Amino acid sequence: MRKPTAKSRHFKLPKDRPELEGRGFGVMPPRPVKMPAPATAIPTPSVSRAHMLYGVHPVTAAWLNPDRTCRHLYATAQALSAFGPTVQQAAALGLKRPAPIVIERDAMDRLLPTGAVHQGLALDAEPLPEVNLDDVLIAAGHGPVALVMLDQVTDPHNVGAILRSAAAFGAKGMIVQSRHAPEVTGVLAKAASGAVEVVPILRETNLARAIERLRDTGVFVIGLAEAGSCTLDRADFGLRAALVLGAEGDGLRRLVAEGCDLLARLPTVPPIGSMNVSNAAAIGLYEIARRHMDGGV
Repeated sequence: MRKPTAKSRHFKLPKDRPELEGRGFGVMPPRPVKMPAPATAIPTPSVSRAHMLYGVHPVTAAWLNPDRTCRHLYATAQALSAFGPTVQQAAALGLKRPAPIVIERDAMDRLLPTGAVHQGLALDAEPLPEVNLDDVLIAAGHGPVALVMLDQVTDPHNVGAILRSAAAFGAKGMIVQSRHAPEVTGVLAKAASGAVEVVPILRETNLARAIERLRDTGVFVIGLAEAGSCTLDRADFGLRAALVLGAEGDGLRRLVAEGCDLLARLPTVPPIGSMNVSNAAAIGLYEIARRHMDGGV
């Protein structure tokens, strides 16, 4: 006869407690999943606290990105349990990944910047390989392409949110100025919600010259400005377009604005004449994506 499993194995009820019958007290509960014990000696990350990736979406995207070199994965026991399928997926893809390190939540807090919403996951990973504008243009060939350019937008939350919209609407890259753009920190990656692994950040020394290169390859360059000559939905551009946005308050710098093929505005109504730069980027990128879906109409 087969032995009963842990789920169905019974034990005798006390004779003086008949009221327990039928209430689940006669069945042994299933055994809990055994998790690794918290690490006593936590390896020091290879990057600074600011450059650690944290949060479910950024860590998951980086863990599954074959272009990422991952050094250490720190996780609370609860977070690691939920992250299990991602670990298995990476293994199935043949990605070389380190064994997760289980730590307590207070130890996780000490690894990361103050106030980081880490959701029990933090990843020590090397920066992604740099990609330049020419690489993206060559890969696109003469086919459809959408790009977004940021003229001195420096807030990492805004840059991350724009990167997320760029990924959602199929942009091939985000062009920024080398000296006036934030680094890819954990804050930016958290705001991008995994898009750092999808849309390359293309750092250019001179944006005006980058615009010239775009135009030379048949990319129509649209600058978003309140003083635009038409609304974006009425702008005449095809399937190769780059959207240029300036910093909130200052807007596009003169040479950048003059280099664009067209300055367009969003169809806002009074009393609101402008929008947050990340919201404006999402609307503009949607319009370019809509043209792609409609064949350029």
